[in-house]
Amino acid sequence: MKPMLLIVDDEKPTREGLRAALEERFDVYIAEDAKAGMELLEREHFDVLLTDFRLPGEDGLKLIGRAKSLSKPPICILMTAYGSEELAVDAMKRGADDYIAKGRLQIDELEMRIARALKQQNLEVENVSLRQQLDAKFGMENIVGESPEMQEVFDVVKQVAPARTTVLLSGESGTGKELVAKAIHQLSPRAKQPFVAVHCAALAATLLESELFGHEKGAFTGAHERRIGRFEQAQGGTLFLDEIGEIDPTIQIKLLRFLGERTFERVGSNKTLTADVRLVTATNRNLEELVKAKTFREDLFFRLCIVEIHLPPLRDRVGDIPLLAGNFLREFAAENQKPVKDFTSDALELLLNYPWPGNVRELRAAIESAVVMCRGERISARDLPRTVRADTARASDPGRLLAKNDLTVKEAEKQLIVRALKDTNGNRTLAAKKIGMSRRTFHRKLHTYHLEGF
Repeated sequence: MKPMLLIVDDEKPTREGLRAALEERFDVYIAEDAKAGMELLEREHFDVLLTDFRLPGEDGLKLIGRAKSLSKPPICILMTAYGSEELAVDAMKRGADDYIAKGRLQIDELEMRIARALKQQNLEVENVSLRQQLDAKFGMENIVGESPEMQEVFDVVKQVAPARTTVLLSGESGTGKELVAKAIHQLSPRAKQPFVAVHCAALAATLLESELFGHEKGAFTGAHERRIGRFEQAQGGTLFLDEIGEIDPTIQIKLLRFLGERTFERVGSNKTLTADVRLVTATNRNLEELVKAKTFREDLFFRLCIVEIHLPPLRDRVGDIPLLAGNFLREFAAENQKPVKDFTSDALELLLNYPWPGNVRELRAAIESAVVMCRGERISARDLPRTVRADTARASDPGRLLAKNDLTVKEAEKQLIVRALKDTNGNRTLAAKKIGMSRRTFHRKLHTYHLEGF
């Protein structure tokens, strides 16, 4: 595909001449002022912005500043007939990648500068991609979602990760709380230090106390040697306590002390130890209700819930299901060396209409099973687990979302978008909200599926 180029110039002969000269190598759009240019920049993803300095209303420097604030900013080149060293310096400060005097503008030179800037940008993108691959095990790349609810989660994670404060992750089982905890750690200054996870409900109270704080030799029957606890193992890093609502009152007191003083003692010892550990906890229960029931300490609750991040259930972000299912399909097809590439429409319909009580964890298991059972290149309804197939009441509804022919995930997503636009009489904001997609993502999908004129 050709790189996308936006030319903004109030002189028609100039912008039309540049378009004619550059359209062989670029997909060229034009605008006559900064306002029209910015509207295009917000609607499309451009690789290059070529703008005049003198424009009606806002000048080219302000347009460049706004363009650089986009999530995926274009390469910005400023043109001006009023060249000066001061203007060139100011342009670079505002984010311009290059500066060209109109009086000396040569198309060959302009193409060369654009090509050089694109090559540099591609190198930077490759470097970012490499870093993302290196961080993919624990980073945000492992948490999939384009719905507004998940975008809010991403925003809060990025905001809270650099801080030292405790974080409480709430949400139903299977919503990805441990993945979010790992992302908080990976995006924090503690990323190179240990991430240690403990599932509190899996251990009896006495064992959990030893697991967390360690014990001395002879502290209890079977304690044949000293053991270092998880707090010491996580020194300098992050300790993730899952199912925090299940812990015993005795351990609640010890946790409260640690959060207040950063100190603790091993079981069977009076020696006070300190640990530099960031605490992230998670629960699928309502801690406020447990506080009211007097089974969870109120003071500990306030210490743990400095920042709460709620993970939405999968049924509240249906628009993410095709994306998640596609990711899991590719993962398990590669892992099992199977040629599975897509879903039939019936299979996608079942995935979209099933309530997913086990959330993302259940979806992942369902797709793994379906990949193993699939006999061809597309997962059909019969390949899905029995529990998903059995929920046919909603799937047989005459208002079903998908047609009866085989669809790819992308085609199914396109149908979802078209249906939402029809249901909202073309209101894009309401349509995006209806299918659980952010407005920016929705507009990008409209362009991808050529639905801008819908």
